[in-house]
Amino acid sequence: MLRIYPTTLDMCRDIAPYCRLLARADPDLARQLRRAATSVPLNVAEGMYSRGKLRQARYHTALGSARETLACLEVAHAMGLLDAADPVLTDQLGKIIGTLVKLATS
Repeated sequence: MLRIYPTTLDMCRDIAPYCRLLARADPDLARQLRRAATSVPLNVAEGMYSRGKLRQARYHTALGSARETLACLEVAHAMGLLDAADPVLTDQLGKIIGTLVKLATS
């Protein structure tokens, strides 16, 4: 198992309250945030058991979803729908994104 996988699950737990808050103000953005966040561990898990180019493709998809998760939080903040995300959460996403960049390009 990749060491980053448990971190992706922690990120999903940490994102859940933001999804609930955002659902009141912008249900569509909340759904997009939830889909993007859950896509990260799902694609990482799939990549762990894939081979060759399929493995890289799964990690690349997880990378895009991680970046989209962060962007959803940034957009919600920019629109005044949410306070800025907890720095621990954004650091966690940064760690996930950094790891996935390495996995998707190796």
